[in-house]
Amino acid sequence: MERLSAEALSAEPDGFFDILEERRRSNDLSHALRTFNPQPYRGATPISAAALSRTVLESQYLTYVIQEIVVECNEPREAVLEEASALLDEMSQNLQLGFIRLLGFAMTKVFKSVFSSIHVNEDGLTRLQQAIQEHPVILMPNHRSYMDFLVLSYIMFTYDLSLPVIAAGIPLMGMKLIGEIFRRSGAFFIRRAIGSDKLYWAVLSEYVKTIVRTGYAPLEFYVEGLRSRTLKSLTPKLGMMHMVLEPFFKGEVFDISLVPISISYERVLEESLLAHELLGVPKPRETTGGLLKARTVLKEDYGCMHVCFGNPVSVRDLVKGKINRRQYNLVPRDLPMKPNKETQEFVSDLAHMIIRLQERNAVLSAWNLMVVVLLQNLQGIDLDLLTTKTLWVRRIALQFGAHIRWPKHVLDSEVMSSSMTLHHSVVRCERGRVYLVEEAGPGPVSQEEGVCRRAAAVLMCASYRNQALHVFTRPAMVAVAITTAVSSRTDDVFHHFKFLLELFSNEFVFIPGQAVQDYEEGCFLLQQSGVIGRSDEEVHVRDDGQETIVFLRAILQPFIESYQLVFRYLCEESSQTFREKMFSTSIRSFIMKLLISGEVQSYEGLSSDLQRNVLSALLRMAAVTKTTVDDQNEVRVNKSAVKRIWDTLNDGWTPRISVDARL
Repeated sequence: MERLSAEALSAEPDGFFDILEERRRSNDLSHALRTFNPQPYRGATPISAAALSRTVLESQYLTYVIQEIVVECNEPREAVLEEASALLDEMSQNLQLGFIRLLGFAMTKVFKSVFSSIHVNEDGLTRLQQAIQEHPVILMPNHRSYMDFLVLSYIMFTYDLSLPVIAAGIPLMGMKLIGEIFRRSGAFFIRRAIGSDKLYWAVLSEYVKTIVRTGYAPLEFYVEGLRSRTLKSLTPKLGMMHMVLEPFFKGEVFDISLVPISISYERVLEESLLAHELLGVPKPRETTGGLLKARTVLKEDYGCMHVCFGNPVSVRDLVKGKINRRQYNLVPRDLPMKPNKETQEFVSDLAHMIIRLQERNAVLSAWNLMVVVLLQNLQGIDLDLLTTKTLWVRRIALQFGAHIRWPKHVLDSEVMSSSMTLHHSVVRCERGRVYLVEEAGPGPVSQEEGVCRRAAAVLMCASYRNQALHVFTRPAMVAVAITTAVSSRTDDVFHHFKFLLELFSNEFVFIPGQAVQDYEEGCFLLQQSGVIGRSDEEVHVRDDGQETIVFLRAILQPFIESYQLVFRYLCEESSQTFREKMFSTSIRSFIMKLLISGEVQSYEGLSSDLQRNVLSALLRMAAVTKTTVDDQNEVRVNKSAVKRIWDTLNDGWTPRISVDARL
């Protein structure tokens, strides 16, 4: 008889409560209409949304900027003020409890339909409730699905917490009826392409800063800027971060609490859409009609969602010894002030730290671990072997500090089976062997269409693997460095680790300037797991650590091979100068030919996000340069510099010690 794993009992994250359990037992309308009595920020003076907007328009800061524009552009002050007022009307929220109730009623229906459970850590909500009363609060969730936008407000309404105002992309505003419901549910809308529009920047920044300094409501925004199409953490965008922190830097508030929030999906509603976007299929416009057409998605089962509210981070505590805030006393608070270098570095480090905290609080599912194995066995794998290897990966992940939802008192075989049932669109089991599922389509399939269908399945699986990557990234980079550095000397291993970190800094999130800490973290995890031994002079792989080293190298293999393909294209096929907007099309065509010929199997190289990350890395490493010609970005390739990086990566991927290629 198959035994229950003792490890499974410790794998389940503690302190989470399923908020849908009660909703399934009670009346949805009663929940939406119940008494709502939040405890707001003690320093806030209650004001309406209209009064908030008037405060922004009448601010000394906006008055100063408007006068600058009047002088610079020789325009009437009334015209510039009218434009500012129109911009504010376009972006501003109009939070109303009645619409929250309406949305709450509708979302209860939706959530109960598509999710088996929504687990929330109630101790995190208790800490959040305390933080909201003490200081202005900034909610900082990761962004993996359109559902992110709705679920936090729903949870906070359920637990009687002050409802947030939410930074949202302006395409949502254009959705008939839905856009207005979102606005009245707390959304304020931001244009995606602001560029050098001085007035828009001034209106937006003053609006955000006024929300923070008045304590109007908790403010929610995505520090990654965009929804991650790969389900991997993205490098943070710093514009909004500077805005929310400026009231603290200028002494207008005593402190600000930043709350990292990790939203983890067992299955993402947009999984197929995201994979096809990465393959170059245009993203559908956000419209009400499109939303109604997509309602068939709501008939599917998307499993569990976990929402983990992290410990509030005090900006006041973190800033000590890092920024001299006296500099802000030299300029009147109401005047614009460009942040100096130390402030920019502090804000960047803080944003990166928030993303790392989001990663550490993420809850992984069995499927996240299964696809790690599946992607190393694209030709299929026996179910029994997949189960054995997945359990082995789970043990490693737990040793590395992962939080894993592995149902208690359930046979491992049943956990595996239910995961495959949930993800039937991408995996199937036939005669005891597990394969990826490729999308069916009408008529005969060309070679290119066949590759695209295969690539879509691989990218869908890769997105779920990516949710677990943060657990393995640093140990994996150490594993590659140990096995490929010129010697086992610590200096040589660290040198190669730093090269990998620099190369993949757009692929994974690393706090700038902390290469030593990242290396030490990777080494510590491998050492405590019994994989490596180390002294001050050298690092070596233990005999019983070889299997783990092989596995960790295979984790990075798709990225290394895909980067090699891009380097090959730039050195051998690309012209020395090209328009950036043509890059993805050209490199995709190049890789497609290699896949059709069977020369390579690197389907992840077709991902447009990965291709852009390679170009960003080369730009940072001075192997390419970018200039603007006729309003378009033009890229110039230093082929010898790219070749040196390519050679280093090639040399680094050839093991100095004998290891197999994959798990």
